[in-house]
Amino acid sequence: MGGFFGATLKRDCIEDVFYGVDYHSHLGTSRGGLISYDDEIGYVKQIHNITSTPFRAKFEHDLTRFRGKSAIAAISDYDPQPLLIRSHLGLFALSTVGAVTNANQLIEDILGVKGNQFMAMSSGEVNVTELVGALINQKETLIEGIAFAQEVIEGSITIVILRENEIIVARDKFGRLPILVGKNEFGYVVSFETFAYQKLGFETYKELGPGEIVSVTKDEVKTVKEPGDVEKICSFLWVYYGYPNSNYDGVNVEVMRYRNGAIMARDEAARGPLPELDWVAGVPDSGVPHAIGYSNEAHLPFGRPFIKYTPTWLRSFMPTTQGARNKVAKMKQIPVFELIRNKKLLFVDDSIVRGTQLRETIDFLYKCGAKEIHIRSACPPIMYGCKYLTFSRSKSEMELIARRVVQELEGDEGQKHLEEYADIASERGQCLVNTICEEMGFKSLRFQSLDGLIEAIGLPKERICTYCFNGKE
Repeated sequence: MGGFFGATLKRDCIEDVFYGVDYHSHLGTSRGGLISYDDEIGYVKQIHNITSTPFRAKFEHDLTRFRGKSAIAAISDYDPQPLLIRSHLGLFALSTVGAVTNANQLIEDILGVKGNQFMAMSSGEVNVTELVGALINQKETLIEGIAFAQEVIEGSITIVILRENEIIVARDKFGRLPILVGKNEFGYVVSFETFAYQKLGFETYKELGPGEIVSVTKDEVKTVKEPGDVEKICSFLWVYYGYPNSNYDGVNVEVMRYRNGAIMARDEAARGPLPELDWVAGVPDSGVPHAIGYSNEAHLPFGRPFIKYTPTWLRSFMPTTQGARNKVAKMKQIPVFELIRNKKLLFVDDSIVRGTQLRETIDFLYKCGAKEIHIRSACPPIMYGCKYLTFSRSKSEMELIARRVVQELEGDEGQKHLEEYADIASERGQCLVNTICEEMGFKSLRFQSLDGLIEAIGLPKERICTYCFNGKE
């Protein structure tokens, strides 16, 4: 994933952008970058590796180098950015968020024109932001180029451009990720997360529609390309990677998670009695509000049988290998033995993707003396790797626990019935749930239904992307 923040103000904006993008640190763990523009000194750029050190710690000593009334910054899981690009369109800074699934074909198309080239990273891959810049430069104006990139890219791309004292932002074609504009008496900011600018004294001025392109200066916000009619905002914004304080399409993340947990408990109780439990708990951190909603609706006590130790273990996904990530995740889990020994526990997790870390969590809890462990997933079984963003992407969809179990149950024939397996109320769906439950050592397992998830979000079904659950565009 990735996050961004930009500002164009009537006063110096560097501190606003510094703190604003730092509030996006939950969205990226690889690279952080900041570019400012000042009328006297021009552009100043810095990019740091933030794999083991947070953005704020990396950049706080650089702040004296920056000055200006306009700046953008980015946090990324992969590519170094923002980039400073010079072309026939002039000099501008560019940052992107998204996934380009047809990157190789686009690169071949551009390289097919004599004289074009890309700087390759050590992996041999091309920086996606550089590719987007090359696409933009195929046209005669920035706006035409942005619209062209949005059209030819398969996947999704959110674009943020700084051109002197103007910021141009473009929401991806189907609005899978948000872009919001905040305002105060000094000017405007652009952001992925609403709370990032609210904390800095700005209030929401505008949320871009799907495919909309907007020009932002210190004095005005002007739409230069009208939004499209079709929106497919990612449901995982609310389930998992959105920050609790933020709002997308007017729906708060934390409130949605409470509602989602309550719907799970309500629907489970309608099918039969809930299990006898000592505690309902959430797998920290994003599972906790779902669990609070479940606990309140079920009238069962909420507890925290283990706590995530964050002072030194900030992010379980920092290391580059899955083995190292699993090790860090294990080191972070500190048990409260008095809430575990001989207790019947129900944990709500935001999702079950590969199941590796959850399996280790269950083993850890049983070793701490738990009597029973019941698991609830706050979303349906994940059947497809995301091809629009960088969440739940896998080298093979067989890495997804649901797809692997389907293969175990029916082989290739089972892959023809994924829609039925994804429906937890169907016979195949129940077989999937029971098999995962037995393999993982749960006393019971339930998944949120797709209808329940959509109800919890509260937006029309046709406006929400549910591809990873049902494979539907």
